[in-house]
Amino acid sequence: MKTASQRKKAPELVRRTLLDCAMRLALEHGPAGLTVQAVAEAAGVTKGGLFHHFPSKQALVEGLFADLVEKLDANIDAAMAEDPRPRGSFTRAYVRATFDDLAMGRGNPAAALYMSALAEPSVLRMWADWFTARLERHRATDDTPSLEIVRMAADGAWLAYLMREDGDPAPDAAGVRERLIAMTLTD
Repeated sequence: MKTASQRKKAPELVRRTLLDCAMRLALEHGPAGLTVQAVAEAAGVTKGGLFHHFPSKQALVEGLFADLVEKLDANIDAAMAEDPRPRGSFTRAYVRATFDDLAMGRGNPAAALYMSALAEPSVLRMWADWFTARLERHRATDDTPSLEIVRMAADGAWLAYLMREDGDPAPDAAGVRERLIAMTLTD
């Protein structure tokens, strides 16, 4: 067995492993149950190795959130590239991504982190900065009050669906999604 000093250095692989393990642990135990020690052990690195990539637990949580936002960004860009109508394309892609996320339900690893953003100022700031930048980028195609309302409705639906109690009737998420998308086509 190779010792840590004999292993080939692969910092990006170690960082990716740390994020993947942290995501799995956050899903299993919730963001509050995420500990540096547990992530380091799950990833097979020392706490010092974890701190090399993420200098604090806060930095790890922010890294997790940044990773989720990067994936969301890529999904939105891919959906926009396939959309033949430029007007409202960001909003349609945002609605689709929001409802795709919702389709995964409470077991979605992103849901716990997104929910924690409501209570974590630095993560909330990251989300606000990302969203503001996207809106600025798509100002020419998506800067109308009706499209803003559609995006806000998608956010509200996502939150309402995730907050419902087990056993509550399942809402018609697909129907809401399609009505919101239809609203982007009439703007």
